[in-house]
Amino acid sequence: MKTTTQLLAAGLLAGSAFAATAVVAQEFPTQPVTIVVPFSAGGPTDTVTRLVAQAMSEDLGQQVVVQNVGGAGGTLGAGQVAAANADGYTLLLHHIGMSTAPALYASLPYDPVEDFEPIGLVTEVPMTIVARKDFEPETLEDLIAHVKENGEDVTYANAGIGAASQLCGLLFMDALGTQMTEVPYQGTGPAMTDLLGGQIDMMCDQTTNTTSQIQAGEIKAYAVTTPERIDVLPDVPTMAEGGIEDFELSIWHGLYAPAGTDQAIIDRLAQSLQTALADETVGTSFAELGTEPVAADDATPDALSERLSNQIELWAGVIEEAGVSAQ
Repeated sequence: MKTTTQLLAAGLLAGSAFAATAVVAQEFPTQPVTIVVPFSAGGPTDTVTRLVAQAMSEDLGQQVVVQNVGGAGGTLGAGQVAAANADGYTLLLHHIGMSTAPALYASLPYDPVEDFEPIGLVTEVPMTIVARKDFEPETLEDLIAHVKENGEDVTYANAGIGAASQLCGLLFMDALGTQMTEVPYQGTGPAMTDLLGGQIDMMCDQTTNTTSQIQAGEIKAYAVTTPERIDVLPDVPTMAEGGIEDFELSIWHGLYAPAGTDQAIIDRLAQSLQTALADETVGTSFAELGTEPVAADDATPDALSERLSNQIELWAGVIEEAGVSAQ
């Protein structure tokens, strides 16, 4: 049984810990915060991150800097953040690739669940099937027939193993029962440059990276991967309209900190993320890109933790069925 002195000491320690946590929350941040994007500049995840970072900068009172660390399907950048100091000043904004990496890579330099503290979901972005503007097929039905007939003569760009663009391509090829020639890039930013230049035939990418080029007539759009057509691209049909049923894919994005980051800092960052996503400018910019911010109750640590766990299980089965070998 504890003595009165021991109880008082325990109370003082608890009070000191609470006070320290309160000070951390009140003072954070005192310097710029870096958000690592594990893909090249100019890609869809980079675009989303820069919009969010600007709004979070205003809320936090410190500059939020975006750093691009591309390569290895997003695992290099994610690994860098996992190894960073758990002080809230180095964060990761990653997409669905956080949930697919365990099935795609035999040896990861991090554990997506154990090595990160979730902060909150950011957005869910539809995908688009697009091609160079002089590609022969005119409609989705034409495209399906062309790919089935020409197979590996069709070049298909993606951002490498585990990238959203590769996953979409795997599902598309599986649905058609045809293999195209995959051309991997360091990100869909440079892939889009080659698509615009006519060096490759096709790609599947998020609306955040394709909408403006589609609207300008610089590339052809064949389909969106949502159950319904989207407002920003009303003339682009769904996959189901072209005869490919049950092909629905949205690319969710989440914000993470290294494991061990003080809960008070996580809470402050989650609050800042919610404020940023409620910003009218962010909402308008997202809408122009064919997406929207998640609701406030999804921009939370619990919501992102649940999504990540569920999706790791889901994609493990999809990737195994697709026959993609672990790297």
